[in-house]
Amino acid sequence: MKKISSYLLAIAMMMLSCSVSAATDTQLEANKKTVVAFYEDAINQRNFEAALKYIGKRYTQHNPLAADGTEGLKNYLQYMRENFPLAHSEIKKVFAEGDYVVLHVHSKLVPDSRGRAIVDIFKLEGGKVVEHWDVIQEIPEKAANDNGMF
Repeated sequence: MKKISSYLLAIAMMMLSCSVSAATDTQLEANKKTVVAFYEDAINQRNFEAALKYIGKRYTQHNPLAADGTEGLKNYLQYMRENFPLAHSEIKKVFAEGDYVVLHVHSKLVPDSRGRAIVDIFKLEGGKVVEHWDVIQEIPEKAANDNGMF
């Protein structure tokens, strides 16, 4: 009887583990979709109103060149619309872990430029974007290796 109880407990723990893992995977995929949709609306469409639905109760900006909060994002998107109307960013990779989503992006402010490699990091709370960090690197004319930036 003791062995049966042990087996049943082990099976229950495995089922619980699988259930938690599936829920976690589902949440990670939902977080990825939220960030990609936010990025498309905000960065590529420069549509603050559309992007706003993906933002949580706060929006903390860690890029030292951008103002904090949703008003800072709104002003940045206005600046981009006015100064770089043809800018486009192509998401090359999307990673998620816990409440964080990381994008590896090829950004071009003007269509025929080499552009920049960007790593954008987003934190989500309750399925909404609440923080943003980025690291930006210009793509050189000649690299020291043939591996490419993406």
